[in-house]
Amino acid sequence: MPPSDTAPALPPALTAAARNGTHDCDVLIVGGGPAGLSLAVSLAQAGFTATVVERQPEAALAAPAPDGREIALTHPSADTLRRLGSWQRLLPHEFGRIHAAQVHDGPVGGAPPLRLQTESAHGPGHLGWIVPNHALRRTAHAVAAATPGVRLLTGRQVARVAVTADAAELECLSADGTQGDGAGETGGGARSTHPLRLRAPLLVAADSRFSATRRQLGIGASSTDFGRTVIVCRMQHAQAGDGTAHECFGYERTLAILPLPPDPDTGALLCSVVVTTRTHDAAALLALPPAEFAAQVQAQFGGRLGTMRLVDERHAYPLVAVWAHRFSGHRCALLGDAAVGMHPVTAHGYNLGLAGVERLTDALVQARRAGRDLGDADLLQRHYARPHHRHAWPLYEGTNAIVRLYTDDRALPRLLRRAVLQGARRLAPLQAAIVGQLMGTAPQAG
Repeated sequence: MPPSDTAPALPPALTAAARNGTHDCDVLIVGGGPAGLSLAVSLAQAGFTATVVERQPEAALAAPAPDGREIALTHPSADTLRRLGSWQRLLPHEFGRIHAAQVHDGPVGGAPPLRLQTESAHGPGHLGWIVPNHALRRTAHAVAAATPGVRLLTGRQVARVAVTADAAELECLSADGTQGDGAGETGGGARSTHPLRLRAPLLVAADSRFSATRRQLGIGASSTDFGRTVIVCRMQHAQAGDGTAHECFGYERTLAILPLPPDPDTGALLCSVVVTTRTHDAAALLALPPAEFAAQVQAQFGGRLGTMRLVDERHAYPLVAVWAHRFSGHRCALLGDAAVGMHPVTAHGYNLGLAGVERLTDALVQARRAGRDLGDADLLQRHYARPHHRHAWPLYEGTNAIVRLYTDDRALPRLLRRAVLQGARRLAPLQAAIVGQLMGTAPQAG
């Protein structure tokens, strides 16, 4: 694998600006998470050059530590990862199938759940896939580091971004705050008294839902703090499941149980557990001994998987959803959580990020074919921001509405959500629409 700090040979199809040396590359990407890295690979495969600037060191990208999060992927998302080559780098035990889903209101077993599944005669025989977040990060980095046309600058913090009439500009320092043209790049390099300055026709912010780059670009965002914390972990269980994901809306806590492949070393049965609760309750749960925590999860799930045991540490994340006021502007675009930071209950966060990768790549390919500037604001709005907004807005607002309804303990919301579930159980077209959204096969705005 070539060193990722070395600028690779330029691919044959380039913009004139990159070819004549006025720009360092075609697209600057801030953020080396799986969305930013996937965009870099996608652009390189389309004949563009991309430079990714990431605060974390190379080692953290190449071998990220498990963070407890399991990502539910739709079929189109898996197709995108296959096209990029990162899916092929997953280990056999790192991806599993979600065959069906059940939504429970109140205590598990207290009322019939809403069951969601697909018929194999009409497409894939399962709703989607589940993959650990750290595996998605690792494989995205591995492909990016091996892809000609992608340059990775790791251990870098962005000091300044700006857009001018003819370029997007970025200045970065080493992550420890010192200056240096070579400091922090993979493989080292000579230090300098000046920050590294980069220019490109387009800059993409992909640096999390709390994006500092988005703020420097002058793009605001609306956030919804749900006042809750998500606890995620892996647990072993005694009784076999059937590949069904369960979303249990309790009156105090929401519990999700997601099926995982067995442990590759022992064959033990595993599931992912996601507990969403008020922050003070989350602190109490995190303080419990592992056996007591497992007993509470087992009880809330009605003992359906038999005895449960915690096998990994618990990870906690604050629950804040974010919506950027716009997804693009003059010489800039937002991708992934920097554009839309979703509540995890409908599992659409990373799927939206990969949909953005496809849309933005297609927009830039169209620009090149038409001889247009890659940073043209009208082009980015028409071919990327507007269709991505039409796709993401109903998912974002619908998800937030579900969360508000199913975490409200008052009597009227309880009655309303029961009515919603009962109606969905009786209406086959509504169930089919929900399944289509879960699988990523529902019609999308172009």
